[in-house]
Amino acid sequence: MNSRSRKIRQILPARPASDGAGVAIRRVVGRGQHDMDPFLMLDEIRSDDAADFMAGFPAHPHRGIETLTYLLSGGFVHEDHLGHRAVLTDGGAQWMSTGRGIIHSEMPINGERGMHGFQLWINLPASAKMKEPEYQNLPAEQIPALRLSGGGEARVLAGTFDGVDGPLAGPLASLAAEAAAIDVRLPPGTSWSHDEIDGRSSLFYIYDGSVSIASAPDQRLRSAQMVLLDQHGGIALTAGPEGAGLLYLSGRPLAEPIVQYGPFVMNTADEIRQAVRDYQDGTLAAPAGTTEPAR
Repeated sequence: MNSRSRKIRQILPARPASDGAGVAIRRVVGRGQHDMDPFLMLDEIRSDDAADFMAGFPAHPHRGIETLTYLLSGGFVHEDHLGHRAVLTDGGAQWMSTGRGIIHSEMPINGERGMHGFQLWINLPASAKMKEPEYQNLPAEQIPALRLSGGGEARVLAGTFDGVDGPLAGPLASLAAEAAAIDVRLPPGTSWSHDEIDGRSSLFYIYDGSVSIASAPDQRLRSAQMVLLDQHGGIALTAGPEGAGLLYLSGRPLAEPIVQYGPFVMNTADEIRQAVRDYQDGTLAAPAGTTEPAR
């Protein structure tokens, strides 16, 4: 492993927010446009009270991003204007590349078991923002789980980890961002290390327990914190006395202009205005080749 342990660049707290039809979430965004590049935002839904999430996310549009939705518990039904319909349940994931436009809904199917899950937004490069949308649903059994040498488990959602390709590796997902997403679960006091490629963004969100990092061993990092690291060296973490669960993310920074308006993420204000017009006049959801989107 690279002998240098990456240093903490920023710690971003997850803040209470509301989205959809009033769903209570915890949201993490960077303090600047490129803090998390190529990642844009992470939302966590976590509640045992159905009133917090059963209103769901009725039909809404997107353009210019990819989303990765991952559920630890609970269930959603995804439907979109392209005709996809799939149920996402415990341990499953969903990848959606919105490209030039998609209109979809995500509605809970059972409030009795509670809900715990995440949605990650990944930026698309300018060259791919107007491509045709794509979608894939991944049941839990399609996501490889690895036993870690120091104890614990890693579920490879996207990208490659320790030589194992996740179901969203290669040309299928995250395009030029080459994004990886790993769910790492560590028993109390165990250590985990990972050799990362210099120049890639790396960050992790703690959803359970706490960890310390080798470059700052006296600093305890806790649940509901996103930890952004610098871009040189490897990763070395040790779980706290209660153990830890975390989402580890890495990707190649795109370093392109970002202009966001709600569900649309483009490179210029003119492209955002066009996205709004296309949604309003139905062009955004038109079948491929029906109407040439204006630029």
